[in-house]
Amino acid sequence: MFKNRIARSTLRSVAVGTVSALLAVSSMSALAFKEEGKIIAGSDITFFPYEYMDNNKPAGFDIEFLDGLAKVMGREAENIDTRWANLIPGLRGGRFDITNSSMYITADRLKVIDMIPYLKSGVSILAVKGNDYQPKTPEDFCGHKIGSMAGTAWLKKIQTLSKEYCEANGLEPIAISEYPTDPQTTQAMLSRAVEAQITDAAVARGVVDKLGNRIVISSDTIIYAVLNGFGVRKGNDEVKQALIEGLEKFSKTPEYAALLKKYNFQAPTAADLEELMPK
Repeated sequence: MFKNRIARSTLRSVAVGTVSALLAVSSMSALAFKEEGKIIAGSDITFFPYEYMDNNKPAGFDIEFLDGLAKVMGREAENIDTRWANLIPGLRGGRFDITNSSMYITADRLKVIDMIPYLKSGVSILAVKGNDYQPKTPEDFCGHKIGSMAGTAWLKKIQTLSKEYCEANGLEPIAISEYPTDPQTTQAMLSRAVEAQITDAAVARGVVDKLGNRIVISSDTIIYAVLNGFGVRKGNDEVKQALIEGLEKFSKTPEYAALLKKYNFQAPTAADLEELMPK
């Protein structure tokens, strides 16, 4: 009887161990790539020149960049068009492997997702050509209506500036209007709903290329220099490490250099990573 109790106890231990092992494997699988041979990315494909639709197909720097990166990783990239506000929730919910949407790396975002830098960027200010109001810096926003795409990293900086600079110096606060996409923000400026627009520097150049007879970049320099990064769900070390190793390989290819030159973008240097990566 004693032996039978030991046997039953052993069987229960084995069963519990087996279940635990299966759960561990299941958890690991849930945190790996979603599909064999693919990188599935969430991307807000409304942000020219990073990602946009061309003849009903995703196009732009981020799309081409991920295609090249996936190739050296032995995978195929698939971008799922997702509005900006849903990118991080979608990533955390397991809808895709990564975010691929010119997302700025910030301390707040690093609290909820991991991010891998691949590009140096910043923002510019757009204004309607011929208007008297041509802001050069964010400090010129005091007392004016400014438009921006919702959920962007610079919004917090502008809100802080409004309180700590504008109001602290007896000036009117900045009135910020947020829109779902960047093109909608530009349209709001053209319709005079806002007086100026703050957006990514490369996006600003793209808007001027398309609407140069109506829009100008009023700022003189890049504002709020920052790193762009792929987002990865926390704990998904397989995807994170694969991307890091893939970027190392891709950065040594002629395709990588040609892509940066094509879009006039900058790869982050070691000094940039040290200075701009949130501590």
